[in-house]
Amino acid sequence: MKIVEDIKKNIPYSLESEQCVIGSILLDADTFLIVDEVLNGDDFYIGSHKIIYDTMAELNNERIPIDVVTLSERIRNKGLLDQIGGVNYLTSTTRIIPTTSNVKTYADIVKEKSILRRLIEASGDIMNLSYNPGESIEEILNIAEKKIFDISQDNAGVDFNPINEILKNVFKNIEDNYNNGSEMTGLDTGFKDLNDKLGGFHKSDLILIAARPGMGKTAFALNLVANAALRAKAKVAVFSLEMSKEQLVQRLVSAQSNVELKNITTGKIADNQWSDLIDAMKVLGVANIYIDDSPGIKMSEIRTKCRKLKIDQGLDMIMIDYLQLMEGDGKAESRQQEVSKISRGLKILAKEMDCPVLALSQLSRNTESTKDHTPKLSDLRDSGAIEQDADIVMFIYREDYYEEIETKKKNIADIKIAKNRHGELSTIELVWISEIQKFKDKAKEIGS
Repeated sequence: MKIVEDIKKNIPYSLESEQCVIGSILLDADTFLIVDEVLNGDDFYIGSHKIIYDTMAELNNERIPIDVVTLSERIRNKGLLDQIGGVNYLTSTTRIIPTTSNVKTYADIVKEKSILRRLIEASGDIMNLSYNPGESIEEILNIAEKKIFDISQDNAGVDFNPINEILKNVFKNIEDNYNNGSEMTGLDTGFKDLNDKLGGFHKSDLILIAARPGMGKTAFALNLVANAALRAKAKVAVFSLEMSKEQLVQRLVSAQSNVELKNITTGKIADNQWSDLIDAMKVLGVANIYIDDSPGIKMSEIRTKCRKLKIDQGLDMIMIDYLQLMEGDGKAESRQQEVSKISRGLKILAKEMDCPVLALSQLSRNTESTKDHTPKLSDLRDSGAIEQDADIVMFIYREDYYEEIETKKKNIADIKIAKNRHGELSTIELVWISEIQKFKDKAKEIGS
């Protein structure tokens, strides 16, 4: 095709900018840190420049000063000095730059050209897929979206990471947590006991909240959403497949204002409640909560919307109510297989978005046949894959829900952590206030 031939003839790159980046670092080694925030070796089009920059990165990691002598010696030891043009080429890059103070501008130009080349490559891959479809249209669209999304997030081409780089990140996290003096390393749940047990909600985790109907799983999830958005200033995407967006917001307002939900839905607001209602709406109005109530939404649609939201606004947590109402992409031999694909898709989504995904799930009727109705992992409805994919599984159980059970635990909900990939299994107790759809710490709500 002519358009492809034309593109190949005019590959975007800037020889001068690449040379100026290298020359600036050789004149002032401190500029490497500025450049390193923008570029990596793969951003250079000229092969010799990639070798030079990657070697500079090695020297920096080893805390060896970067100059013509140390750089040329390291490249010589690799047997690549002639390939990059010798010492003369390295010194020549230092003579063409007007000033090292412009190094960020040079790096930005190199990055811009790199992104354009990656877009061209991705476009070619998408064209090949479209002309020779071996996948479903949903899968082709997903591949196309992911290629563009990865470029926008600057993650394309990332494969293996050397363990020494990962160790630096791990050590920094340990050091930060030590300096903070806090056991909470994830997103604030808003509940003290839950934070103590889980350390908050962590990036890339799939967190499952499961319960029989009427236990308050939507209310609990909305409490977690509000706590994350208001306390931690998190940006949260909410997908409601069961309730309308207005019904969800009514519940958020009720919990925030302490005005009974039935009064909010019927409009029977007492004179002394209006100020509480308005104050709650002001607080919620500035929260970064984004609600989508599309019915029967597919996994691919959720993925697309999350990618767009992450680019436009940022994304710190995703909540889905509830898993069994989602539709799978393509055909599945059974509903169990379809739910398994959805479950796996949610775990992949958590990793791709680098944020916790909070998914609500129904339980099978098996819990109703036992004497105390206590839920187990085997009671997760439709698929055992849900249990396998989830990093954390929490059950909500209230003894006072069942009339036949004599209990002293009135208005008390057990939050049973039945699976925890990162720590211990346990059960915490929360107070359940059904009138305002709110859970509270049994001793004291955090921040109250």
